[in-house]
Amino acid sequence: MAKNLVIVESPAKVKTIKKFLGSNYEVLASQGHVRDLPKSQLGIDVEHDYEPKYITIRGKGEILAKLRKEARKAERVYLATDPDREGEAISWHLSKALNLDDKKMYRITFNEITKAAVKESLKNAREIDMDLVDAQQARRMLDRMVGYRISPILWAKVKRGLSAGRVQSSALRLIADREEEINAFIPEEYWTLEAELLAEGSKKPLRAKFYGTKTQKMTIASKEEMDQVLSGLEHASFQVAEVKTGERTKKAPLPFTTSTLQQEASKALNFSTQKTMSLAQQLYEGVDIKGNGTVGVITYLRTDSTRISEEAQKNTRAYIEEQYGKNYVSSGSSTKKSGKKIQDAHEAIRPTDISRTPAALKESLTRDQFRLYQLIWKRFAASQMADAVYETSSAKIDGGDYRFTLSASRLSFDGFMSVYVQEEEKEESGPLLKGLSKDMVLDLKALDSQQHFTQPPAHYTEAALVKTLEELGIGRPSTYAPTITTIIARRYVSRENRNLYLTELGEVVNHMMKAAFPSIVESDFTANMEGLLDCVEEGTVSWKTVVENFYPDLEAAVQAAEKELEEVKIEDEVTDVVCDLCGRNMVVKYGPHGRFLACPGFPDCRNTKPYLEKIGVPCPKCGAEVVLRKTKKGRKYYGCENHPECDFMSWQKPSKKKCPRCGSFMVEKGNNLACAGEGCGYREAREKESG
Repeated sequence: MAKNLVIVESPAKVKTIKKFLGSNYEVLASQGHVRDLPKSQLGIDVEHDYEPKYITIRGKGEILAKLRKEARKAERVYLATDPDREGEAISWHLSKALNLDDKKMYRITFNEITKAAVKESLKNAREIDMDLVDAQQARRMLDRMVGYRISPILWAKVKRGLSAGRVQSSALRLIADREEEINAFIPEEYWTLEAELLAEGSKKPLRAKFYGTKTQKMTIASKEEMDQVLSGLEHASFQVAEVKTGERTKKAPLPFTTSTLQQEASKALNFSTQKTMSLAQQLYEGVDIKGNGTVGVITYLRTDSTRISEEAQKNTRAYIEEQYGKNYVSSGSSTKKSGKKIQDAHEAIRPTDISRTPAALKESLTRDQFRLYQLIWKRFAASQMADAVYETSSAKIDGGDYRFTLSASRLSFDGFMSVYVQEEEKEESGPLLKGLSKDMVLDLKALDSQQHFTQPPAHYTEAALVKTLEELGIGRPSTYAPTITTIIARRYVSRENRNLYLTELGEVVNHMMKAAFPSIVESDFTANMEGLLDCVEEGTVSWKTVVENFYPDLEAAVQAAEKELEEVKIEDEVTDVVCDLCGRNMVVKYGPHGRFLACPGFPDCRNTKPYLEKIGVPCPKCGAEVVLRKTKKGRKYYGCENHPECDFMSWQKPSKKKCPRCGSFMVEKGNNLACAGEGCGYREAREKESG
């Protein structure tokens, strides 16, 4: 009979770990959390020292009964849940739910599911770390307070089924603010100028970029300014003023953290954050490798540390020396110095065995598992390799009173780039500027001037949102994917071609949260709260202090919002659209996709129609009314009421006013009107509406 019981979270780990430990160990799974706050109520006794009321999660009774039976028989019980705050909390809940005796209960953690790591964890068994548990309890209670006190207000004001969340509402605010920024953006005109020059004896012309005068950089903002520059160059001779050669290095990348893995998998593989985390979980828990059985092929996936164990570093550098040569091995350390505390400072995400190459595992992995593993393997191998080295050359060329510049670079040592190049860093390596020397006169073949307009900030992608959340300190590695998944599932945000767009419903919810609960949607507030949770983990702040300082302010804001709701009775907005079935005037209602028209005679009459809000502007193409429409995913746009006969559409709200310069229609951009005509660039201040 097995003398020891090991309890893990996931059934996928059971077989792997049982194989490592042998017949003296029984391995069972809790299948995640076993206790939580009740769904039907707040579950926190705010009158009595904020004590949480935990209950067994529905459906977990049978699992707990089996675990209790095995725990009673075992000499030792090892709690081997995940190595982070949440895992520590699950171990604590298990100890309470199973009534475990402290003398035979041990907490073990491993960063990778390999035989060596699991065996080593048994040697380093410890007690449950209550600081980690308390940090997780505080997070859970703060999130419960926000969700359970604010969501009912959204139900009363907008519709049932909506939700608010501490991190979720901040993420929604970021997307809404970016949308406002884009809508208010006014393009600025600018011009570029290139000179095509030929050196004596050379057949290939050089393209030099306009810099400015000989003493300072210049921006050309209009055609008039460009004409002035061209006039000054009309009879100018071009002469090389300076030639420089040098060298620059491109540093090897750091190994992946949760955030950087999500960002790079989004850019390079077009994976959503949710898909990346799901695949990484499978690679961590173990895949069936031919000849080896089930093996965990990457380390723990929820981390913001770039640290690497000495053993992994030594093995990887030995592998690189053998496969690529000694000069490819990094001479320095590849960890990031950070001012902030690294949450749950494990290791970076890396392969558990560097010699297990992607090619060797290809037949054992699904296509997507292989693609993600290959990304992790290459990034980690690159992080332990030497920097890439480029030879560089640059030249300054004077033409009359103006200066042009030329630069070129050539890869002289590929270093880590022999294994891995990030999506946005792929660059051309061309020939150096040979044959140029100071005072050399060049022959002007052509001047190429081009008009451009500045572009608005880009919409957030999942990768960009994760990066911003991390930079602002909002949420932690385990929260990025569920946060984004939630705001998309609630239809506050739609995802189209990688971009995240605010929906009409998201706009309403964000507006309400900003008006009634401004502190909760402030990124600084959410980041400061994360900092306090870190202090709880370090044991420097009591978790109840965090909770009791937060709740009274939240409660005051909730009561104020409820009072305001009582004073403002929300009547259905009656329209002039007549119901085809019963003749009543239809009213505006909110549904899962935003507003729609419904007959007020419900349930006797169940007629509904799409809600098309007229904006009082004639269609620039056919003269009919322009109406506010929505894409299938809920993103707002302006189109003709005669669609599909008329295909007019605009993402910005059109104006009645025509452009005085080119006659095209104009659109609202913040406090301005801007011409929608391509290449026009005309704009003027928008008249404030009277009344």
